Amino acid sequence: MKTFELESDMTSWKRGFYINGTWIEPAGLEVEAVVNPATEEAIAEILMAGELQVNEAVAAAKAAFQTWRKTTKSERRAFLVRLLESMERRSDEFARTISLEMGAPIDLARDVHTQFVGIGRLKETIASLDRFEDVTTTSSGATYVLHQPVGVCALITPWNWPLNQIAQKVFPALAVGCTMVLKPSSLSPLDAILLTECIDEAGFPKGVFNLIHGAGSRIGSQLSSHPDVDMVSLTGSTRAGISVMENAAKTIKRVSLELGGKSPNIVFADADLDKAATWGVQRVMMNSGQTCTAPTRMLVERPVYDAVVEKAAAVCQAIKIGDPSQHGAHMGPVVSAHQFDTIQNYIRIGIDEGARLVAGGLGKPEGLNRGFYVRPTVFADVTNDMTIAREEIFGPVLVILPFEDEEDAIRIANDSPFGLAGHVHTNDPDRAQRVARALDAGMIGVNGQGQGVDAPFGGFKMSGVGREGSDWGLHDFLEIKAVTGLAI
Repeated sequence: MKTFELESDMTSWKRGFYINGTWIEPAGLEVEAVVNPATEEAIAEILMAGELQVNEAVAAAKAAFQTWRKTTKSERRAFLVRLLESMERRSDEFARTISLEMGAPIDLARDVHTQFVGIGRLKETIASLDRFEDVTTTSSGATYVLHQPVGVCALITPWNWPLNQIAQKVFPALAVGCTMVLKPSSLSPLDAILLTECIDEAGFPKGVFNLIHGAGSRIGSQLSSHPDVDMVSLTGSTRAGISVMENAAKTIKRVSLELGGKSPNIVFADADLDKAATWGVQRVMMNSGQTCTAPTRMLVERPVYDAVVEKAAAVCQAIKIGDPSQHGAHMGPVVSAHQFDTIQNYIRIGIDEGARLVAGGLGKPEGLNRGFYVRPTVFADVTNDMTIAREEIFGPVLVILPFEDEEDAIRIANDSPFGLAGHVHTNDPDRAQRVARALDAGMIGVNGQGQGVDAPFGGFKMSGVGREGSDWGLHDFLEIKAVTGLAI
């Protein structure tokens, strides 16, 4: 296989923070290494912010908001177009950086991480801004409604789809006139540094966008409780979401959360079984299983259960695993040693709880002793009360459960604290409609249809609050003001 070439020089990455339009590297701060999960070697290092840097970043955003909020839609659009041009020029760098820092195979990093959900979301944000009207009227015409930016936003993003989650927050916030402090994951911060360089190149006013690094438990808590932060948008674990809500409650600030999932994939007997089983396994294993919407609970109708299990096991066993620098369709490592250990523990729990292991299992794949590689794994004969059926593993592990009929499938699917996504495979359109309406989840896919960047992204129950993406993403960062007694 061909590989891409990327020199890894630790001195080539900015270690510090981007505050008020300037890169700074304060002395005396803790340093964190950024590790390539394919080699287990440090490829960069970043400084971890303290309370002083958080306060400086928030103060810069607060000062800049007084001017940025007054810009026109066309002015903000022009900045976003320049940002798009910069990102497109450096798209290969984004792909290589994401592959290097979190282990995504280079083709996935290029086609999906960078183009589809990175640059693609910026294009959709610009299209949404073109449709956006900041002044509307009520049906009587007696009141006009202002849609105004919420203010200073703290944006906290994870490591698994790093550019995508940043794009879901930074681009719409910029589009409607908010200012912000971004804190990306310290496991995959390099794409955020690269994006910051593009924002700087696009000429955004000082203080509109600020970047800091730090531990989520410490910096996230400070940001979510900061009196000068008006909104917190977090993508992360349910545990982190609860912490953010608790901290934000002290100042009654706006909170938007995109959290965990344990998405059901319901396969009825009348479905295209080969397609459903193949799609279900491949979607779980994509990005090494580190996707919050992954269909990790496959529910299969009893008459075809054995056939689907056999097909799923065969598909899983055929998955290739290898170096993310290689071109081609294969699975890379998971992001860190901690994540590797967590997934191994869940596989061990599944075995101990009595689930039937039909593919994969404990340990690293044969021949891959260096790097955080996990064997793609499938469990059958799982019951919905097992740990591996209820908790988000966030790795390449699929669990398969049988069901008796449509009512039973809906009951099992909804018997979960999560409600991010759901999937239905059937050749009966009426059944697909009924089940899609009955599932307690924010996003439903039918027969493997993928969701575009123009759709709302978010979930029910413990999977989050609010919606990201397209027009819904803009409205997440807006306050509504009704004005009566004045003409527009």
